Amino acid sequence: MSDRIRWAILLGIGLVWASAAAGQPLIVPLAEKAEVAAGDRVEDWTGKSILVFTPHPDDDTFSMGGTLARLAANDNKIVIVIFTNDNKGSKDLDMTRERLARIRRAEEEEACRVLGIGKESLVWLGYDDGDLEYADPQHLRGEVCRLIKKHQPDAVFTIDPGVKWDQWHKTDHRMAARITKDAFIAAEWHLYYPQHLLDEGLKPHPVPVAYYFYSLEPNYEVDITGQIEAKIKASAAHVSQFEPSVTKYTPAMPEVVFEKIAAKFREMHKKDDRYVERFRREESP
Repeated sequence: MSDRIRWAILLGIGLVWASAAAGQPLIVPLAEKAEVAAGDRVEDWTGKSILVFTPHPDDDTFSMGGTLARLAANDNKIVIVIFTNDNKGSKDLDMTRERLARIRRAEEEEACRVLGIGKESLVWLGYDDGDLEYADPQHLRGEVCRLIKKHQPDAVFTIDPGVKWDQWHKTDHRMAARITKDAFIAAEWHLYYPQHLLDEGLKPHPVPVAYYFYSLEPNYEVDITGQIEAKIKASAAHVSQFEPSVTKYTPAMPEVVFEKIAAKFREMHKKDDRYVERFRREESP
């Protein structure tokens, strides 16, 4: 078997692994189209405060890297909150949790750099991979609630918890989705966590609109035609999430693997002569 064929097979395994980690396809057809006033589309935003909650350091890139690049280029303030350090997702028997956490942090910082977001905009909550669902939910909700009050976002992007359905997720995705949505209510009413106001002067903040990624029923799409190459490069920065580095970590990604990643992402996001990312948009009641 030639090296090229072997890498292609390994890449196929890696892409399946990455997609399965999401719990559902990265992009699915629009269920219906959300009506948005002219000038208020995500593509038109400038100077807004954007808060992103992501279960792992890669879910933000894979699901909305193009949107992030577009928002960053339009001078929006972006803060990305990463729930876990993703310190268990390796099949390399020589890997340790501590080393993998450092690798994943560096990969996220590099991916965000490619998208135009500095590492100072990243907030690491530091929970262990696979254990988020076993954290104290009241404390975790308070952490999310506090960040909403602190940054007063015009919009929040996060993983879809589902509405009419119980959306399947791997454990960290499930907890991140539900706890973030629960924190929306807590952030609006100061008596949920009165210490935020008493100790830090953080006032309640209702989240005006949420955009949910990894959704089974998206109703909104963002044109990322001008950002697709940045998304591909940023996604490939998560080297440890693709073979051969899943099985035996190496910081260098073979060119054939990068080419396959690029082809796969273009295929997933292609719509006619454009590239898009899809979300479920939900305004605050």
